Amino acid sequence: MSSAERGDRRGKRDGDRGERKGELIDKLVKIRRCACVVKGGRRFSFTAMVVVGDGKGKVGFGYAKANEVPPAVEKATREGSRNLNEVNLTGKTIPHRVNGRFGAAHVVMLPATPGTGIIAGASVRAVCEAVGIHDILTKSFGSTNPHNLVKATLDALKQLRSRQEIERLRGVSLS
Repeated sequence: MSSAERGDRRGKRDGDRGERKGELIDKLVKIRRCACVVKGGRRFSFTAMVVVGDGKGKVGFGYAKANEVPPAVEKATREGSRNLNEVNLTGKTIPHRVNGRFGAAHVVMLPATPGTGIIAGASVRAVCEAVGIHDILTKSFGSTNPHNLVKATLDALKQLRSRQEIERLRGVSLS
């Protein structure tokens, strides 16, 4: 049996499910199993967190729950595609250093030179890949909860401003 026949997944990280549906990229960040104890035993339910983006500056996330994994992922993907936010990018990186916070999670994002790649943990990497960032340096502090890290990363990306926007807001020329 060849590697193509058995669906060889070497080189893929756990959670990198990046599929293209139309024009949207969805990345599975986390699946959790919850058990409810009932008279006949345990009843399991699953939650899924998915980051959705177009690879051109729009990104959102979805969090959904279902009795099986595939429906939970589908529901989260649908929710994420409804909640897309616009992000200011400079080429394939971000225009300036930015800090994001959500709860106890803190994310610092720095622009990087072309060819650097995405230097980030799994949760922050999923958001960066979905939004279309190819070169960035990140560091996360505090909580390692994927839900909070994704929200902190989105908070940081919402704070990005382009040079033209800053010039317009300040009423000066930065050149």
